Amino acid sequence: MLSLRATNLQQTGIHHCFFGRSGGVSQGIYASLNCGTGSKDVPEAVAENRARVLSALSPATDARLVSCYQIHSATAVTVTAPWPVEENPKADAMVTNRNHIALGILTADCAPVLLCDPKARVIGAAHAGWNGAFSGVIESVIAAMTALGAERGRIHAAIGPCIGQDAYEVGPEFQQRFAARDPVYTRFFRSSVRPEHWQFALEAFVVHRLEEAGIGSIAPLSACTYTGESDFFSYRRTTHRGEPDYGRQISTIMLHDDL
Repeated sequence: MLSLRATNLQQTGIHHCFFGRSGGVSQGIYASLNCGTGSKDVPEAVAENRARVLSALSPATDARLVSCYQIHSATAVTVTAPWPVEENPKADAMVTNRNHIALGILTADCAPVLLCDPKARVIGAAHAGWNGAFSGVIESVIAAMTALGAERGRIHAAIGPCIGQDAYEVGPEFQQRFAARDPVYTRFFRSSVRPEHWQFALEAFVVHRLEEAGIGSIAPLSACTYTGESDFFSYRRTTHRGEPDYGRQISTIMLHDDL
């Protein structure tokens, strides 16, 4: 089971992990640790994969994993109790100050962002695709954390596996939207080999939004989902191959009582 961790999130009483695609029971294009409940994979396989994730994250028997119905928005929700998968709220970020609730973000090229304030014992998780990052999901998750008592200067954030700039070609309208919002954003684009096309640096853009929010530390893992086929699911890779569907890896963070 591939699992990546960020040094700045390795805090007492906080468990986190960016999981890859290995170590599960799914078959075919979903092989093997597909945790995406929105995929067309066998539901029982997805449930088993999510159970394996939770077991790897924590030995606590009362631990529960929650995720959202992700819609590429800036909406953040505060989690006070776990909910069943069929009641996932439409949102792209979650925060909590409750023990043994694992916040799970599903991705297949978008950037998963995990956050914590170890002193306030507040954690957050965000799904930062280009649209979410552009529209403010980073700011929303941090605001929700501070509402629970976190302080910006104490918040640590890590950015998990996402599509790399070399694999992320976009058209002129995409680049122009960013340039129109803020000329500074043009530095996250470089010319592609195709005329009037650009390569977008999603991870660097998310780092920028986190820096602008004034948090304590930022750790980008710089792992590309598109090129790392054996390690990660990728929506764009699936699209280029004309495959009918794709799996999703999960990134999780949880407060634990191992103080």
